[in-house]
Amino acid sequence: MDIQLFWQNALDLWGTLDQHPLLHAGLGLAVLLLAALVLGRVARFMILHAVRLLSRQPALHWLNDLLHNKVFQRLAQMVPSLVVQFGLKLVPELSATSQHFLGNVALAFTILFLVLAISALLDALLDIYARTEHARTRSIKGYVQLAKMVLFVFGAIIIVATLIDRSPLLLLSGLGAMSAVILLVYKDTLLSFVASVQLTSNDMLRVGDWIEMPQVGADGDVVDITLHTVKVQNFDKTIVSIPTWRLMSESFKNWRGMQQAGGRRIKRSLFIDAGGVRFLTDEEEQRLGKVRLLTDYMTRKRSELQAWNEAQGPVAALSANRRRMTNIGTFRAYALAYLKSHPDIQPNMTCMVRQMQTTAQGVPLEIYCFTRTTAWADYERIQGDIFDYLLAVMPEFGLGLYQQPSGSDLRAGLLPAGAVHEQRALSTESAEP
Repeated sequence: MDIQLFWQNALDLWGTLDQHPLLHAGLGLAVLLLAALVLGRVARFMILHAVRLLSRQPALHWLNDLLHNKVFQRLAQMVPSLVVQFGLKLVPELSATSQHFLGNVALAFTILFLVLAISALLDALLDIYARTEHARTRSIKGYVQLAKMVLFVFGAIIIVATLIDRSPLLLLSGLGAMSAVILLVYKDTLLSFVASVQLTSNDMLRVGDWIEMPQVGADGDVVDITLHTVKVQNFDKTIVSIPTWRLMSESFKNWRGMQQAGGRRIKRSLFIDAGGVRFLTDEEEQRLGKVRLLTDYMTRKRSELQAWNEAQGPVAALSANRRRMTNIGTFRAYALAYLKSHPDIQPNMTCMVRQMQTTAQGVPLEIYCFTRTTAWADYERIQGDIFDYLLAVMPEFGLGLYQQPSGSDLRAGLLPAGAVHEQRALSTESAEP
């Protein structure tokens, strides 16, 4: 009896609402909104639960990327607005004008969540592409950002046209008249997009490349390529953001070729003191001929010089008419043989020791070769070991490295010879424990 009485009272109350159309319509809208929210929650739960079950299949693991980027959540958010949009016809006492306005508002929300779902889908596709082999060489992040920008612009136009109940073509025609302003506002975006297409199509830049661009303070690895900027992480762990269009309008150095070649170049000079350059004596030739790396060179050179000197006849008795081996030439041959026998030097690439133009700092002997590795730490270790050894072996050839005089050298030059020896002896004794 109580239930029947309650139901009868509810029907009587609902019947009295016919005398108050505004209250009747308001309650109808409230019930419709409540139903829309409940159905939205139910749809969201069912969609996500079904997708999680499907994503457990190995062949459908890509669904996890869609879940992570909230694609299905955005699609589920369209359900309340769709329920409101199609349920307005069931609301009693609602005028046609109000029904049309509220329908447009609901349609605008539907378009908004659809645009957000497509944007989330583009992000998910970018994550899926990032796991492929092509992502290491070609980045599509700039294209995705441009697509999202176009999507948001057209979505905003359609939403505004829906709210004001006008055709989107009318707004698009107005944008055509504002093309000059649009080009001015999006100048950097258009330049960056064109530069991004050129960089990608010509394979000029990849994520992971080591680039050097001193004018913007960039010297490190490319970590991200977007529509507007290229992010470079310097070796001191700082981040430099370079506008994409600057990489096309200005020059930069890409070290990818060195990394792909498998060898990094050593190009450094030893400045020999010109005062120590001289001919080798017979005793020095005999001694250096026993050096393993110089045995073949000394044998071949002796035969060559002997044949040449004998061909000169009696005039070869004069010192100026004879060809003789020099200590710097022998050291150059030794350094080259040392490099070619070094286990960390690339044998299939250029390897030479050349004498450069004499300068005020001495005679430069340039070491030009390539290491077997491109790793920075290993490269510096190999280079340091090579030059440590060459600097230490130079006195064996009677050569010394040029060095500008320091303050102690100048002071020692002003003292008598005996005072210099005494000062060195005192410093040696004071250094002993």
